[in-house]
Amino acid sequence: MSTSLFQEMKIRDLTFPNRAWVSPMCQYSAEDGRISEWHRVHLGAFATGGAGLVFVEATGVVPEGRISIGCPGIWNDDLAQAFKPIVDFNHSMGSTIGIQLAHAGRKGSTMKPWDDHLIASESEGGWQSVSATDLAFTGMPAPRALSKEEIAELTQAFGRAADRAVKVGFDVVEIHAAHGYLLHQFLSPLTNKRTDEYGGSLEGRMRFLLEVAQKVRSTIPDGMPLFVRISATDWVEGGWDIDEAVLLCIELKKVGVDLIDVSSGGLVSNAVIPVGPGYQVRFAQEIREKAKIATSAVGVITDARQAEEIISSGRADAVMLAREMLRNPRWAIAASEELGVRGRWPNQFVRASKLPH
Repeated sequence: MSTSLFQEMKIRDLTFPNRAWVSPMCQYSAEDGRISEWHRVHLGAFATGGAGLVFVEATGVVPEGRISIGCPGIWNDDLAQAFKPIVDFNHSMGSTIGIQLAHAGRKGSTMKPWDDHLIASESEGGWQSVSATDLAFTGMPAPRALSKEEIAELTQAFGRAADRAVKVGFDVVEIHAAHGYLLHQFLSPLTNKRTDEYGGSLEGRMRFLLEVAQKVRSTIPDGMPLFVRISATDWVEGGWDIDEAVLLCIELKKVGVDLIDVSSGGLVSNAVIPVGPGYQVRFAQEIREKAKIATSAVGVITDARQAEEIISSGRADAVMLAREMLRNPRWAIAASEELGVRGRWPNQFVRASKLPH
């Protein structure tokens, strides 16, 4: 049987073995930015489960770019090299692997989610957060507004982080510009009240992200795919919306971005989001059609036939799963069996397959 979900997909010089991909998912299990044994097991499980692309979670390009004191970083070569065994193992399983480069902005300097308080003090490893302006996220300290010189330095930091990712062997780089983190804070008029060239009009609010995308694109090899994750809407009146998102994606394509990883929300705490099966797929479809760029769809995608329909109907080019992959890291090979397709089973697991091998 032929399926769309398990067709190969080529972007630049990279061929993805299928279109069932693993979203970046925070694990809060790094120490001083260095990934741990937890990450090897966590990410390795997806590679043995037949996923076509496995993403490492949001990884800080500078120490202050992390979400929490337990988040990973790639701001020096030592931290980068810690990823190499994971990259090599994924490749040995026939899977591609990407890293999401991030800066949390005003949502940074937190403790781990299971700790007994939210904000990390300086003695606990915390830091002063930064943003487009000094507007605080609900329940968190006010950030410090970035100067233009600091914006330029962070753009360079994204480039240096991308260079390290290439040297370690990652196949894909994704820039995180969604979920209310720093680059999204510049995009949305709800959080960007700047009066210089990095604020005001849509052109101004897009400027920082476009500069980062240009820097990363010029740093990584021509044959390497570049993704950007965006929030297509803030789900709040007067906020960032799908119309602006489409215009942004047109500009991102011009500077060499290959795929938009389409999510939504995360900027403000009072957004009313109609969460349900595939609730964000329509945004991926609209961006794909209007911006003429490849997209991946995310958001309560749990079922093999649901994922197949999204791809076969042309609503997105790939699907990314998060919570469902946590529930079953071998979702991809299970889905292939359900759809009657011979999946990429590791030799050690073949005896569990219900289809002939």
